[in-house]
Amino acid sequence: MKDKALAASKMRKIIARTVVYLFAFTVAITAFYPFYVMIISATHDNYNIVAKINLLPGKQLAANYARLTQNIELYRGIFNSVVLAVAVTVVQNYFTTMAAYAFSKFHFKGRNALFGVVMVAMMLPGQLGIIGFYKEVQSMNLLNSYFTLIVPTIANCFAVFFYKQYLDGALPNELLEAAIVDGCKELRIFHKIVLPLMIPALVTQGVMTFIGTWNSYLTPLIILNDKKKLTLPLMIATVRDATHADYGAQYVGMLVSVIPMVIVFCFTSKIIMEKISIGAAVKG
Repeated sequence: MKDKALAASKMRKIIARTVVYLFAFTVAITAFYPFYVMIISATHDNYNIVAKINLLPGKQLAANYARLTQNIELYRGIFNSVVLAVAVTVVQNYFTTMAAYAFSKFHFKGRNALFGVVMVAMMLPGQLGIIGFYKEVQSMNLLNSYFTLIVPTIANCFAVFFYKQYLDGALPNELLEAAIVDGCKELRIFHKIVLPLMIPALVTQGVMTFIGTWNSYLTPLIILNDKKKLTLPLMIATVRDATHADYGAQYVGMLVSVIPMVIVFCFTSKIIMEKISIGAAVKG
């Protein structure tokens, strides 16, 4: 009886593990399929992309890339997107971290009410205010400027919420009290103690910010009108042949635009795992 029970238990574990692996494999295939379609479509011409379902690579990759570079300044678009994404990532995460630190560790009148406003604002879609934002920017003569795309990102409600939740658990009050006793000022505490402890959260939110800014389309579309300042997604959207959108060239552009994000994610995911492992070892 004991052997039968062990065998049954082992069989249940095998079945459960198989189901988990099948589910994970299905999710992975579903997630990868759009990228596969993008890669395959980049190797076909417009007719095959529109009229057929393509599962195998074609022979038009070089021709599509040539038409892409003829239509747009590809490397200028990459440079513009990198500059904007890096600037937004640095500025947004620095100031939202500072706000989150204040909400987490400072006790002042109206703190809970203000944080409630942040929570409510986080639930509102940004597209609701796009018309008012455009009119305000237009009235201040700030159209066609990266400044307009960078500064408003300081008020990112989700980042403030994310960092506050992290600080509540990762930064003990005793550490701050010891720093104050040693004569540290607030800015020094923030830069020397708070920011180093928040590296895993900073990297995680930074990756999301970078990818979101890199892929941003609507806000740059209404703010930028100088072709030399357009980001890569805007440039790709303008690629056309004589009569209509050049889908083959656009897919090549999308493929090029994905590469920096993949590189960023590969490097930063390793940093995240290393920092989490170090933190777990310290806590243990």
